Amino acid sequence: MMYGLARRHLRPRVPLRPGEGHRATEKERLTSLGGLAALSLDALSSVAYGPEAIVLVLVTAGTGAIAATTPIALAITALLAVLVVSYGQVIAAHPDGGGAYAVAKRDLGPRTSLLAAASLVVDYVLTVSVSLAAGAAALASAYPALHSHLLEVCLLGLLLLTAVNLRGVAESARVLMLPTVLFVLGILGVVAVGLVRGHPAASVGSREHVHVTETLGVLLVLKAFSAGCAALTGVEAIANGVPAFRAPRVRRAQRTELMLGGLLGLMLVGLSVLIHRDHVVPRGGVTVLAQLTAGAYGTGWPYTATNLVVTLVLGLAANTSFGGLPVLMSLLARDNRLPHIFGLRAERPVYRYGVVALALLAALLLIAVGADTHRLLPLYAIGVFIGFSVSQIGLVRHWRSTRPPGWLGHVWVNGLGAALTTVAGVVLLSTKFLEGAWVVVLVVPLLMLMFSRVERYYDEVRAELRLGQVPAPPARGGPGLVVVPVGEVSEVARYALTAALSLGDEVVALAVHADPERADALRRAWEQWEPGVRLDIVDSPHRSLVEPVVGYVKRLAADGQQVAVLIPEVEPRHRRYKILQNQRGILLATVLRARTDVVVCMLPYRLRI
Repeated sequence: MMYGLARRHLRPRVPLRPGEGHRATEKERLTSLGGLAALSLDALSSVAYGPEAIVLVLVTAGTGAIAATTPIALAITALLAVLVVSYGQVIAAHPDGGGAYAVAKRDLGPRTSLLAAASLVVDYVLTVSVSLAAGAAALASAYPALHSHLLEVCLLGLLLLTAVNLRGVAESARVLMLPTVLFVLGILGVVAVGLVRGHPAASVGSREHVHVTETLGVLLVLKAFSAGCAALTGVEAIANGVPAFRAPRVRRAQRTELMLGGLLGLMLVGLSVLIHRDHVVPRGGVTVLAQLTAGAYGTGWPYTATNLVVTLVLGLAANTSFGGLPVLMSLLARDNRLPHIFGLRAERPVYRYGVVALALLAALLLIAVGADTHRLLPLYAIGVFIGFSVSQIGLVRHWRSTRPPGWLGHVWVNGLGAALTTVAGVVLLSTKFLEGAWVVVLVVPLLMLMFSRVERYYDEVRAELRLGQVPAPPARGGPGLVVVPVGEVSEVARYALTAALSLGDEVVALAVHADPERADALRRAWEQWEPGVRLDIVDSPHRSLVEPVVGYVKRLAADGQQVAVLIPEVEPRHRRYKILQNQRGILLATVLRARTDVVVCMLPYRLRI
């Protein structure tokens, strides 16, 4: 049924993204470097806010506590190494894509898969919000006038990303390669040049008074560790995208995972060493990364260029969620855990309802926290570590059930990964609970409840409709009656009656008039026309169209007769004229469906103008 007018092919074909589907050629798939550019931006860009999160916690114990930055970064890097090795096992065990939801559904059962799905939804939404907020902060570091407009910058960036993704412009590894290379070289350059210099080349930002509120102890170190774990977000993305790699896919994906771990660990430790050596503390109007950049390059064009590259890469990292969450929502819709509308795909390769849902959720979150990166990070890391733990526990179950050669070693690797990520997740939750982590504790169960309720609804519908069963033969009723609402004798009336006569044994034209003179004029015109169809005119003193038609149809259907209502609807050729046409047909169809059980059909009559 169509209400609008558009030039469509009879069989629209949904094109595939590069590397998608069986028809994708090896040339279109990802190399190791291409995979690093296409799938690792979320993880690599986390160095823009991960080390700063450590500093913000430690500085509450005074500037002397900054010395703990490097040991904490080394501990996070050790956890990163375990995750990289563990996700290498995920890639080997699930070469068709090892996302937490897929792993949980295959190896841990439906309840755990609900937990994985809920955590992934939170993760994707927060990836957009955190990346945009961090990108806006980096941009404001280069252009201080923007510092008071961070939320507006974030929302503008979100609007741009949404528009691009609704148009179905797919990312290309070639397009992402240059920003990725520039970002990595820029950060490694900051580390190298900064270490060579004996002292910072320049200082940026305004000095802020440090309020000492805690002492440097185990609890504060745990808080700083949990905050810095935000730098581990995105490590799982390569395991999710194994099918996009060239053959041998598993080996290439594992190599890419190792490259990601090496680069991320090197940047994280290098930046932490600079922070420790130069006693970098938070300053007003700039990020910690911007301070390190100014310390290495000065405040000239390299400083501005590096901040712009950081902003661009963070924006591209936010864009990865627009490729991930709509696909996840389509999988959930296919599993009857979300409304099926999220599984609809447009003629362009876009799950538009998923894109819009992600944009709205991210916008609400950014508005709620005022585009403050550090208010988002506690929420972000919790969802990520739930996915980490689920994947590793699922792999332990997988190895124990399949028992391939060397399975015991795999169990130890993934078991260690599961234990460390679970402990890290508990630390994150306990230390960040009052700082916002409680929101995740509330949202994740609510999402799981929503998924299960939607699934139960679809199960009940399936049972009531007896889908998959052979139904009884259809009952044959009496002759059918087609009712055609008409306003006057016209080409539209002729078109609608012609269609109605081909559908039913009996056709009745129905007119509703409040003016007796206009009703008489219609009756005389009808008799002069002689279409061979009976005309019934219903009086409507209140000038209502819908209620008289509904009452008339109810009376016809009361005796069990099969009734269909065929509603002609005039549609202009150009959409800009659609507002000039009345929408009474759509209103009438909606009310008839709600109040009666008759068949309701819309018949478009397309104008040439």
